[in-house]
Amino acid sequence: MDTSAKTPRTFMYERQVTVPMRDGTRLHAIVFRPSTGTAPALLVRTPYGAASPQTGMAGTGAAVPHATALVDAGFAVVWVEARGTFGSEGEFTPQADDTRDGYDAIDWIVAQPWSNGTVGMYGASYLGIAQWAAAAGGHPALAAIAPLQATMRCYEGLWYHPGGALSLSAVTTWHALMSLNDELRALGRGGGDMARVMALSAALADVLSLSDHTPVAEHPLLAGLGSFDEFVARPDHGAFWDARDFSRDIPEMNPPALLTAGWYDLFIAQQLRDFESYRASAGSAEAREGSRLIVGPWDHEPTLTGRFSDHDFGIRASAFATDLTGEHIRHFRRWLTPDDAAPQVPPSRVRLFVMGVDEWRDFAEWPPPDARPVEFFLAADGDDSDTGDESGLRSGTLSTSPPASVRAWEYTYVPSDPVPTTGGAQIPPAWGFTGPTDQRALDGRTDIVSFRTEPLSADTAVIGYVRATLFVRSDALDTDFTAKLIDVHPDGRAAVLCDGILRMRYRTSLRHPQLMEPGRVYEVDIDMAATANVFRQGHRVRLDVSSSNFPRFDRNTNTGGIISQESIDKAVVARNAVLTGPEQPSRLVLGVVGSPAEGQGTT
Repeated sequence: MDTSAKTPRTFMYERQVTVPMRDGTRLHAIVFRPSTGTAPALLVRTPYGAASPQTGMAGTGAAVPHATALVDAGFAVVWVEARGTFGSEGEFTPQADDTRDGYDAIDWIVAQPWSNGTVGMYGASYLGIAQWAAAAGGHPALAAIAPLQATMRCYEGLWYHPGGALSLSAVTTWHALMSLNDELRALGRGGGDMARVMALSAALADVLSLSDHTPVAEHPLLAGLGSFDEFVARPDHGAFWDARDFSRDIPEMNPPALLTAGWYDLFIAQQLRDFESYRASAGSAEAREGSRLIVGPWDHEPTLTGRFSDHDFGIRASAFATDLTGEHIRHFRRWLTPDDAAPQVPPSRVRLFVMGVDEWRDFAEWPPPDARPVEFFLAADGDDSDTGDESGLRSGTLSTSPPASVRAWEYTYVPSDPVPTTGGAQIPPAWGFTGPTDQRALDGRTDIVSFRTEPLSADTAVIGYVRATLFVRSDALDTDFTAKLIDVHPDGRAAVLCDGILRMRYRTSLRHPQLMEPGRVYEVDIDMAATANVFRQGHRVRLDVSSSNFPRFDRNTNTGGIISQESIDKAVVARNAVLTGPEQPSRLVLGVVGSPAEGQGTT
């Protein structure tokens, strides 16, 4: 083994660089590059400022590779601040200019004397969305991308759920943060409003209060911000959101992609679909065959440790332990320096952290080819009483056998008393709402109906998308139904794995809402995202059904009106029901690898 010391590279650091756009707008950038020769470049486009921890200028993070590590690997690194943010001219409109400005930034890079003419892109969250936007532009020099915790689909992947509910805490906290950045920048230039800075800072420290104002469209801190007003005013999918759906451009996208996701990140469901779509339809063979997927037990926090308030997935779960920076470097070397002695192609296309056993496993595809859909039917437990289990929740059974008896599980949804968000996949993580949080905090609520298997007789691996198909009714014109997949441990701990919501007006189409007929029974699907979890022997599979998850999602006022324009005191109470039985086989659909354990759902 070679134990000789590696000679460090020397590099140039340029802090005040101007990158011109085609319309004359000048964007601020910083550049890290090797001191001599030419190099492939890695571009990051950010609305959060180039002087961030991931550039190597301040702090430490594991999610996004540091610029110094990338320069040491032979790359030039260019961080460009999005138009209208920090040192860049123009007006910032989320996702509106990223394709054009990404193309122009790549044009500028390849014209520099230190560039070898090839460009990659990396970055997380908005920085990842900006990569898909740039790929949609089709620049021939863009040879590889690495979107981390991001999606092509800004409606159903970020600002709204695929079931049509507003991702309220994401919308409010992100806009408050961006507004705070604007005010701080203005203060630095002799303007700004210190009172607003203090108000926004206080609001960001209390996401419950920040998200609790109704009507949402009249938020005292956020109304008047252009994108906030636009987003909450457009709950129906249409032309506005089509312009922010870069999946429409997949056939024109050519760079191979390294997608990194987290089981408890807001983007997870659509990022998995991005990978499938890209593998199937990208414009080049390299993109279709050379793209890879990594999913860890992570939320949206920057260091990706796999540690949560009440659970730690262990040291192997971290981005550092899985060498995420090395994965980036190998990906970019393979596609940006093809003439060099590049590392071997990775042995697997998909690498997943499987919870329950807390280990990394490799797969040929997503979803795993050997995962088969298994239906777990919701049913009564043999009596028709409303008594609950030891949690105090009204409880039925989950079984792979179809139900024999008919039951209507009724409950009352009161918008002024919603089910509080308790774990799950979302942003922001800093307020303790994310991860495999114990659901016993919700014990005793009368607006949750719970269904569970008997203790499993053997380990059962569930890897894939999760869906609840329910027969439901309501006495309201519109309401929501929510579903959570939960791993119940022998000691009673109930860890949420994934969840979803359906706004009933969008049960058939996000583009053409239809109100309900009160009392009518509807068969609906709730998209619950995905998971990779081994339910261990002695554990139970549990499904919780309700009608709210606040502040992750906005509260349905049940009136059939425009929810963002309605005050909570104008909301109506809904009497909702989930129906089970031979003619109304409500069920949970899981991707099971191998056979489900014997005895599941037996009584």
